[in-house]
Amino acid sequence: MPTMGGLIVFLVSLLQLINPSLAYSLKNCSIDYSDDPLADVFVSCFSRKLVTVPDDIPRAAVSVLLSNNHLEKISRGDFNRMSKLRVLHLTDNHIAHVDDGSFIDLVVLRKLYMDQNKLTNLSASIFQGLSNLTILSLTSNKIEFMHPSAFRFLSSLQTLLLDSNSLRQIIDIHPVLLLPHLHNLTIGDNLFSSFQTKDLPLNMSSGLKMLDVSSKHLQKFSITTPIFPQIQVINFFRCANNLKWDIPDKTLVRSITQLYFNSPGMSFVEIQKVLQSLDSLMHLKLNYVSRWIRKGLLAMICKIPKLRKLDLSYNHLHNFTVNLIACSQLSELDLTNTYLTELPKGSVESMKRLTSLIVGTNWLTKVPDDIRSLYSLEILDLRGNLISDLSCEDFLNTTRLMNLCLIDNRIAKLQGCVFEHLSDLKVLDLSHNLLWTFGGTFKTGLQKLEFLDLSKNFLTNLQRGDFQDLRSLKRLNVTSDYISRVKHNTFDGLNNLETLLLSLPLYYESNFKGLRHLENLTIYFKIRDTFQNPPPAWNNETLFHLTSMKVFKVVCSGDHYGLPFDVPTDMLETMRHLEDFTAINVYISAPDPETFWYNPRLKSLKLGMTDLSNLDPGMFDPITKLQALDFSESNLKSLDFLAQANLPALRSLKLRGNKIMVINEMVFQSLPALTYLDLNDNPFTCDCSNAGFIQWVKSNNQTQVVNAYQYRCSFPVAEQGNMLLDFDIQTCRTDINFLCFISSTCLVLLTLLMSFIYHFLRWQLVYTVHIFLAFLYDNRKGKKGAAHHYDAFVSYNIHNEDWVFQEMLPVLEGEQGWRLCLHHRDFQPGKPIIENITDAIYGSRKTICVISRRYLQSEWCSREIQMASFRLFDEKKDVLILLFLEDIPAWQLSPYYRMRKLVKRRTYLSWPQAGQHPGVFWHNVRRALETGDTPAENTDLLTGPAEL
Repeated sequence: MPTMGGLIVFLVSLLQLINPSLAYSLKNCSIDYSDDPLADVFVSCFSRKLVTVPDDIPRAAVSVLLSNNHLEKISRGDFNRMSKLRVLHLTDNHIAHVDDGSFIDLVVLRKLYMDQNKLTNLSASIFQGLSNLTILSLTSNKIEFMHPSAFRFLSSLQTLLLDSNSLRQIIDIHPVLLLPHLHNLTIGDNLFSSFQTKDLPLNMSSGLKMLDVSSKHLQKFSITTPIFPQIQVINFFRCANNLKWDIPDKTLVRSITQLYFNSPGMSFVEIQKVLQSLDSLMHLKLNYVSRWIRKGLLAMICKIPKLRKLDLSYNHLHNFTVNLIACSQLSELDLTNTYLTELPKGSVESMKRLTSLIVGTNWLTKVPDDIRSLYSLEILDLRGNLISDLSCEDFLNTTRLMNLCLIDNRIAKLQGCVFEHLSDLKVLDLSHNLLWTFGGTFKTGLQKLEFLDLSKNFLTNLQRGDFQDLRSLKRLNVTSDYISRVKHNTFDGLNNLETLLLSLPLYYESNFKGLRHLENLTIYFKIRDTFQNPPPAWNNETLFHLTSMKVFKVVCSGDHYGLPFDVPTDMLETMRHLEDFTAINVYISAPDPETFWYNPRLKSLKLGMTDLSNLDPGMFDPITKLQALDFSESNLKSLDFLAQANLPALRSLKLRGNKIMVINEMVFQSLPALTYLDLNDNPFTCDCSNAGFIQWVKSNNQTQVVNAYQYRCSFPVAEQGNMLLDFDIQTCRTDINFLCFISSTCLVLLTLLMSFIYHFLRWQLVYTVHIFLAFLYDNRKGKKGAAHHYDAFVSYNIHNEDWVFQEMLPVLEGEQGWRLCLHHRDFQPGKPIIENITDAIYGSRKTICVISRRYLQSEWCSREIQMASFRLFDEKKDVLILLFLEDIPAWQLSPYYRMRKLVKRRTYLSWPQAGQHPGVFWHNVRRALETGDTPAENTDLLTGPAEL
């Protein structure tokens, strides 16, 4: 069973595996978006005019780009606790000083770039903590002093760039050469006048493999001690005119296999000496050495026995013959940008081992004849020439050719036999030519072709069978601005095609039914003339059957009022595996809500140059796995649609170039996974309507609002040009706080008032309501002056019914002869109760209320007595008689304020007080019933003159 301590350690380790918040708004930087929430954090602060390192760079960052700013100093706390940082770019600043220990927390840093700064010296502890650094670039500073211990912490360093500084003595790099894993060192363009190994300690040995000593100041290069036993590459990109090469013992440089010269100023004799001393040379690069070639340097080069790769690019070979007959051992030859108008016959004919020939960016008008004899050729690059015609013999014998590049020539047509012998060809690039027809070119040979690029030509028609024999083709690009017709079944036979880029006319017959493995489709529509009445959509049966499709992109150029097909309702129906859909300038209004009904796997959606102002949030219902959404330039004015959209997995939202002025920050609650939000180029309003959004941008720790601190105000006029996040929301908070105070105060007072009314006046209010209802009913019914049908209406509770029938009725109706109205006997069936009560009260001369505790608790009895009271006070007549069946204390009458008040003022009839004299009680009742309607001065309105 694990201990508590072990459990804590495990939990801490687990938390370390999960990156903290990967994205939030930075003042001067942005974070590159990644679909993976646990992916690396790449922070870019490029070209932000920063003078100090921002303090809000995430501690979880693995790459930070601070290049092209105005930093002058690196302080110790600038990169505090960035324990995951692996790449740091500080290039092109004004850094002149770095505090010791500034990088001490960068324990996993692998690459540090400090090029083009103003460093003059390297202190003993400048690189403290960088024990895992593998690449350090200090190019183009002003370093003139390096402390002998400056590099002692760089135990893993493999590449060090110190070129273009102010170092004067070779001994200065001695500590560098002692680094155990250093393989690549560039020290060119310093102030060394010589590089001589004798100036270094004799007993040292370096593991260096590449050394760059290019410098216009270097006058002597000498290796006389076995200090570089593993050196393989020497680079002299720039040399002094009088550079001397001193290698007395060839065995000291027998490991050198690559030599690079660029514009060397040394003499022809000296370069001969160099080449003669390097018997193991395999790769030679000679740029801008035309004057040496004119003197016959090539003849010497071809004598190097192990030479396999020769780069003569950027030389001027136009006015003399290229003769490489003796270089039969070469396997790679680069003649790029050498001003060749032709490659004379026999120039490379002898190179039977040649596998790669690059003759790009020249003036060739045809394929060189010598190529026909290069049986081993696998790569041929003829891009950027003036070739206008390809013959059937051009590639007759190059049967091993796998990559043929003819980009940017003037080829207008192809014969069917041109490529028939290229059975191993996998890549063919004919883009940017003048092709207008294929001529059956792809019907023979090319059985292994996987990549074919025919874009940017003058193709107008694509015919059935043009590609049917390219069974192995995986990628095809036939985009063109001139395609006017695509025949039915043009792409038949391309059973293995995975990626297709093509241009389609507005009216096309093409069927993609056979492309079972197509995963990536991009279609371009070019509209030259605006059309307003498109024809009906094509039948879906003849359009798309692309069941393997994952990426679908449709781009339309030109103005239009709708395309002549339903995009994407018809096209998307069979794409059940679609993950990425882009439509640029395709829709003229928001897509139908059912557009993506058949694409539940969609992860990325981009709709651009579209009016989405009428967007229906229901469109997102079937695509709940969406992770990236781009609605840039779509005329959006609000983000309210997001509140109703079901997008729980959305991470990236781009809304650049819309018309959004005010944002309700509450909409982002419906996007729980959002980490990247781009709202650049929107006309924001800087007032309190955006206060909540501004606060959200500054305080949320999940979503990065890209460049939020650069958003400018467009409204109101007084705020134009100011920064959105500089708007003072405190003024808005003051108003809100005041409103909250007023609202809460009113609420408290209202609560207190309601409590007071409920406790002290609730029954008076109930009484008033019933009096008011009776008043309304009286006016509506017009009962005043109506004839009386009864002597008295008896109001009683059902629990006192026995007393009424056994005691009251026998006396009042039987003995005294009064006509009484009782609700169970005389109310009209089917009529509302309240109307029956009112008719009974106003249809009787008097109302007798039989009061008991049950009576006081009855809702209907309460209404009866209150309506009778209203009649009493409204008509000023003695119409109410109270008979108390129980002794009820005054405090129990307190809820019935009006009754308690009247009972206190006048006498009333009490049955319990009658005792053994009921006759007197009923006599008093008779007296009350006999009392006239107009009360006497001393007559009690409730009981008349009767007293018990």
